[in-house]
Amino acid sequence: MTSSELQPRQDGAAALRLLSDGELDLEGRLVDASNTTLRGILTLDGMTARCVYKPVRGERPLWDFPDGTLAGREVSAYLVSRATGWDLVPPTVLRDGPFGPGSCQLWIDEPEDAEPLVGFVPAGAVPPRWFPVAAARDDDGAAYALAHADDPRLARLAVLDAVLNNADRKGGHVIVGPDDRIYGVDHGVCFHVEEKLRTVLWGWAGRELPRDAVEMLDGLAGQLTGGLGDELAEHLTIGEVAELAARVDRLRAAGRFPLPPEDWPAMPWPPM
Repeated sequence: MTSSELQPRQDGAAALRLLSDGELDLEGRLVDASNTTLRGILTLDGMTARCVYKPVRGERPLWDFPDGTLAGREVSAYLVSRATGWDLVPPTVLRDGPFGPGSCQLWIDEPEDAEPLVGFVPAGAVPPRWFPVAAARDDDGAAYALAHADDPRLARLAVLDAVLNNADRKGGHVIVGPDDRIYGVDHGVCFHVEEKLRTVLWGWAGRELPRDAVEMLDGLAGQLTGGLGDELAEHLTIGEVAELAARVDRLRAAGRFPLPPEDWPAMPWPPM
């Protein structure tokens, strides 16, 4: 079985077993990442898949995330995503590897012909059914817009980011998979107890949540008081788990996508 055949939704159990128990051989480092991020190949019982391995020892300390680990937050984001039923985060586990414990996430291959859903476009040529969310200029002074598609798959990701309190949803962290599903990656700076939502997906700001999002939040609230809350407590602080539940309740009560903050940057940098 190759990495392109092992899909997170169809083979979730197999992917988790491979991620947890497979032999991990490293291919190289992803040099654009701010923390140590390594790509590897997992093998187990005839199954093979690529993965992203982020060892805890390669994490740079963050003053505003003093507790826990980025790896634990990556795993927690997957657990919440799985609980929503939307499966927007690739299967992710915490395991030992060549450089010690770290998060290990299934690699998602993006087809060469995949249509981008987020990006910079000429200011006067924003595609139909796209939301411009920020203005920019290139080195020659030409006007551009940072924009994203009005796509229900992206809307779900925007709701998940609000739940996770994602402080770093860059456009480059949105991947279109070979199964025409979208996935969000890089969730090491989520779950803060203070509001820190920074994202490029502001197109629905203030709009009413779709029905499927309301239903998801209702179900998620119940799970957080049970087994999901216990699972998350292995990786997050008690306060972070409690604030996660409070965010879900606030979103349910508001029934709308959150608005950009006024007292901290609303966009990550760089945005892509």
